[in-house]
Amino acid sequence: MKSTRDRILQTILTHRNATINDLAEAVDINAISVRHHLTNLQAEGFIQANEERHGVGRPRLVYSLTDSGLERFPTRYMSLTNRLLDQLKHSLPQSEINNIFIRMAKSLAADQADKIKKLPIEQKLDYIRKSLGDEGFMIEWQKVGEEYHITETACPFYHVGQSHPEVCVMDQTLISTILSIPAEKIQCVLSGDVHCTFVIKAHSLLEH
Repeated sequence: MKSTRDRILQTILTHRNATINDLAEAVDINAISVRHHLTNLQAEGFIQANEERHGVGRPRLVYSLTDSGLERFPTRYMSLTNRLLDQLKHSLPQSEINNIFIRMAKSLAADQADKIKKLPIEQKLDYIRKSLGDEGFMIEWQKVGEEYHITETACPFYHVGQSHPEVCVMDQTLISTILSIPAEKIQCVLSGDVHCTFVIKAHSLLEH
């Protein structure tokens, strides 16, 4: 049996912009209990609230799922993604496939690189940890001698990369472009390593 919070999420999925009263009626609990669950779900980042006007008087709050909330439900995105990449590989040479991923990554990173161009390297690394975290990556960094090692403990492209390893060029390009410093990949999960790891060499720091 689904929990109350799961039934609330399911209702919001099928009835976008549901009100508290809508949810109370659909889930068959009182509005006070619904409000309590909504507060928790919003704090966890699964739903968002927006004001909606309906005639005279104060606007009411309506609720919808965030991207994180949508990810709680089964999808066919993975199958679709793999099929699209299979078709691209049948139509384009491998070099062009790689270039597509590189261009995508550079496009995502270009504006961010300008924002932090003048920051010291360690502030850049803190920025990239937060920035890529918003994209679904989990990044940690540490200084090793005169170099910096960037460890990717989670990657949103991992499952796609199992069948299409060329997608891995995206994270390396994202990191290098945002930092405006070349990052060399020295470990890769797809090669059997525990994590993907990138290193910024001392000479690269001197050149920037």
